[in-house]
Amino acid sequence: MVEKQYTITDEAGIHARPASALVGSISKFQSDITLGFNGKQVNLKSILGVMSLGIASGSTVTIAADGADEEEAMAKIDEVLKAEGISNQ
Repeated sequence: MVEKQYTITDEAGIHARPASALVGSISKFQSDITLGFNGKQVNLKSILGVMSLGIASGSTVTIAADGADEEEAMAKIDEVLKAEGISNQ
């Protein structure tokens, strides 16, 4: 399992457009991928799950990938978070 923490830098937090881009970019991976925030964990492949967390700017989230392609999935997550301006880590 690979796990990383990110600080959300987008002024609007994780809102619909970047959340959709993030979810869409990882749907092809076989690994189980979760997003953890404020004591809750959701499936990162679910836009409803991601939006239900209400993640604001400045929040710290944990993303974990577990499976055969976990390293590739985490690299893609890094890429999308930077490209969408969600996090610069």
